[in-house]
Amino acid sequence: MHHDRERRPTLDTVAQRVGVSRATVSNAYNRPDQLSSELRERIIATAKLLGYAGPDPVARSLATKQAGSVAFMLCDGLSSAFSDPALSIMLDALSATVDSGDRSLLLLPGVNGDGPRAQSVMRAQTDVVVAYSLPDNAPALEAVRARDLPLVVVDQPAVPGSARVRVDDEGGAYLAAKHVADLGHRHVGILGLGLSADGVSGPVSPQRIAQAHFRVTLDRLAGYLKALGEQGIVGSAAPFWEAPGNAREMGREGARWLFGREPRPTAVLCMSDELALGAIRAANDLGLSVPGEVSIVGFDDTPAASWSDPPLTTVRQDLVTKGRQAGELALQVLDGARPGRPVTIGVDLQVRGSTAATV
Repeated sequence: MHHDRERRPTLDTVAQRVGVSRATVSNAYNRPDQLSSELRERIIATAKLLGYAGPDPVARSLATKQAGSVAFMLCDGLSSAFSDPALSIMLDALSATVDSGDRSLLLLPGVNGDGPRAQSVMRAQTDVVVAYSLPDNAPALEAVRARDLPLVVVDQPAVPGSARVRVDDEGGAYLAAKHVADLGHRHVGILGLGLSADGVSGPVSPQRIAQAHFRVTLDRLAGYLKALGEQGIVGSAAPFWEAPGNAREMGREGARWLFGREPRPTAVLCMSDELALGAIRAANDLGLSVPGEVSIVGFDDTPAASWSDPPLTTVRQDLVTKGRQAGELALQVLDGARPGRPVTIGVDLQVRGSTAATV
């Protein structure tokens, strides 16, 4: 009879072969600090010899009543996690932090800029949710509340009872606008991220600003307008183009519109480095020198900012710290910690070759 040999080895099989308790074998995988390194190595080696791959995650979940995962809710589709450099850097740091806490990361992609579907959140096997830059009215947030899951918010929205990691967006935008104003620029265009999740691109009206659902865009806009207003730059002297996503081609499109205005802006404030790199491309398309005829400022300080031609003046946010803080908060609330005051990531202005005094 080969029935016993064909049966899948279990925790008990390993315990019996090593001559220890079932709990000791479990500790070798789940609480290695409880065993001597010699005993743990013997257990793992025996398990490998028997073909035992480790505790069944489903059984473990049932026993502990925990899924062992941190769900990360994206605003857009999964491609955004890889095509957006700022998000990619932040997400990598968050993932490394979560992994070090013996948790896995579960990505929940969004749909049409509205975040994940509510039913996706209801089905997700997770213990805590991290929401990244979702609109205020995202349906997924109601699903998180319905399940009474702990919530960590990165950037937005501000949800009562949640832990939060935010960036000083208004302060950073203020630094960028003050920089170009101090250089003498009085005709300044603004190239912004979407105000809502409807995929609209084009010039922005006051009515559209009043109906916005993305707090980060509003905060950055407020910082720009505050600094420009201190120099008397308002209204038609500060035209605003809304890009529906964070992509260079969208920045290129918006910048071409801004450069077609009369009078043409001599400086463009961009709400991301990707939009700014698109704006540099648009300037090149039209034969405008950067920074000789137009100064361009980004936001984020992703690696591409210092590699661009010319190197991009930009507002730096510490994306690695941002991701690590979000991961640490997720692990803390899982351990029963109460959400405290929002963690605010500071910003500073990196002045490089894409800005110069107006002629």
